[in-house]
Amino acid sequence: MSQARFQKQQREKARRERAEAKSARKEERREGREADAPPLTASEQASILDELAVLHARFAADEITFEDFEQAKSLLTERLDVR
Repeated sequence: MSQARFQKQQREKARRERAEAKSARKEERREGREADAPPLTASEQASILDELAVLHARFAADEITFEDFEQAKSLLTERLDVR
């Protein structure tokens, strides 16, 4: 087997393993969120969406870095009840 072919197989294997780990983490978060938190009311959902809009505006105005934006966005979207 050529070295290039072997390296490609290793990259593909690593990609599949990362995808499987990501889906496992996603499933764990989903199960944990369903068991722990009561459903959000419509006003709570709207409040979170308003916070997301403000966050996007701050990022567009270069008030926060991309890393801070992504971190805050993930925290807010985790709170949303998407079923």
